Order: sequence, then C-alpha cells, then structure tokens
Amino acid sequence: MSQRLVARKMSPDSYQGLLDFNAAVAHSGLEHSLLELVKIRASQINGCAFCVAMHTADARKRGETDERMLLLSVWRESPIYTSRERAALAMTDAVTLISATQDVSDEVYAEAAKHFSEKELVDLVLAIAVINSWNRLQVTFRVPPVTQAAKIAAD
Repeated sequence: MSQRLVARKMSPDSYQGLLDFNAAVAHSGLEHSLLELVKIRASQINGCAFCVAMHTADARKRGETDERMLLLSVWRESPIYTSRERAALAMTDAVTLISATQDVSDEVYAEAAKHFSEKELVDLVLAIAVINSWNRLQVTFRVPPVTQAAKIAAD
C-alpha cells in the first residue's frame, strides 16, 4: 500500500492543532510510561501500524520492556500491569471501542476512578482521544510505519 497523502501538508493549521492537543496531553502530569501503554493499546485496537511502531519505539527508549509491550494485546490475562495501568487500559479499550458498545460501563469508570483523580480521568480520556485521532489520520491516509526493517529497505 502506498501513502494516499500527507495530512500536515494539506491542512497545516488543523494538523498543528492536533500537535498542540497532543503536547497538552503529554504535559498533563500523567506518567509518560502510562501514556505510552495507552497509545500502543489504542493503536493495536485501531490497526494503526504507524502508531504501534512509533510508540513501541518511544516506550522502549523510556525503559519499557518488550514483554510488557508484547502482552498489551492480552493485558487482561497478564498479571504484569499495575492496578492503575489495568484501569487505564480498560478505559482505553472502552473509549476506543465506544462506537461498538455505545458506552463506557459503570464498572470500567468506577475502577478508573479508584486509581485516578478527576483531573487525571479527564487527562486520561483526552490522551485516549488524541491517539484515536492520530490513528484515524494514519490509517485513512495509509501512512507506513517507520520500522527498522523499513529503514534498512530504504538504504
């Protein structure tokens, strides 16, 4: 598949707005390690190879283990995530799949509320919203992932 277009060139002001939104979420105070797990998980659900590749590389640079990243697709069955991370991942799944379920269940919300302040809950949902926006751009315009294999092939 070839890339359809470059969004930042076609609509630079709107694209900058998404970058600004992304930066605000990054500076919200939530742990960067948690934000990377959220980004990877939402990107897995949305089938966004570009974002999975980018955020696994970013998480690895910040010290995240390959094991924890590989097990994200089956996080419910894996005991290696903290209660706070599990609550964030459940919220990520619920918000990302909201069009299928039409809801974020009371159970998912209550569990998240145990581990996050009200401000943090808002920031978490905004983090989920921004990665879902990026996923939709990259998938729609078929932006290829930047991977080690792609870099080697380009050389």
